[in-house]
Order: sequence, then C-alpha cells, then structure tokens
Amino acid sequence: MRHGLGYRKLNKTSEHRKALFKNMLNSLIKYEQIITTLPKAKELKPQIDKVITIGKDKNLSNKKRLFSKLQDKKSVTKVFEELSKRYSSRKGGYSRVLKAGFRTGDYAPMAVIELVDRNPEAKKVDKPKKTETKDKKKEVQPETKTASK
Repeated sequence: MRHGLGYRKLNKTSEHRKALFKNMLNSLIKYEQIITTLPKAKELKPQIDKVITIGKDKNLSNKKRLFSKLQDKKSVTKVFEELSKRYSSRKGGYSRVLKAGFRTGDYAPMAVIELVDRNPEAKKVDKPKKTETKDKKKEVQPETKTASK
C-alpha cells in the first residue's frame, strides 16, 4: 500500500536528492524554464511554489530561510526583487509542468517546467566575450636564428 509516502525517492540517497533539487531550483530561478524528466519536474513544482511564496514576504528571516535552502545569493535576490513583484497578485500556481515527449536514449518521459508569466530573455545565457589571445599569439612570434658566417 502507498499510505504515508509523501514524495518520490527517485532512486537516490537523501543527500543526493537534496543536492539535485537545490541545483534544479537554482537553475529554474535563473533561467525560468528547464527541461528534465517528468517525475523530477513533478517533485520540483511544489518546491518552487513554496520558494516563491516565502519570497513574497520580505523580511530577514525569510531571506535566511531561502538562503539555507538555495545556497546561492543571486537566486535569493532574484526571488525577492523580481519574482515576488511579478507574482504579488497571484495566490499560487507560479509554475507549470508540460510534457515534452520521450528521451531518445532510454525513452524516459521528459517534461518542461517553467514559471508562469516568465521572462523570455532569462533563458538566453550570457556568453562570455572571447578575448583576443589568438591574435596576440600570432603577433608575438619567436625570433628565428639566422646562421651568420
């Protein structure tokens, strides 16, 4: 019987599961949309909703609670500054899970979990600018020795 089982164990130890969801929460807050397997997405949805609900009430104790859960200063500030304003009039349901077919390698069911009313610009990753080290290497060449007779 399934009585009293509150969550999926996902075939992982508790430490691995906590680290997995912490990383997924940080990625979801940063990019506002991630692709993962369906069971992981279904377990992540209540957690991100609770994180945003905690972020809507701005006080020091809630900031410490979120930092202990997320352990990333940028994610905590984004929840308090941006997401709490965006969802101030909404009472719940800050995220959605959309089925996205099956993975080709092992046929695992995939899903897209995203924040409702998300910012499409958040998905774009800031790529670091390439430095011109290759050009400098071309300019600085070792001197060739000429045989003097």
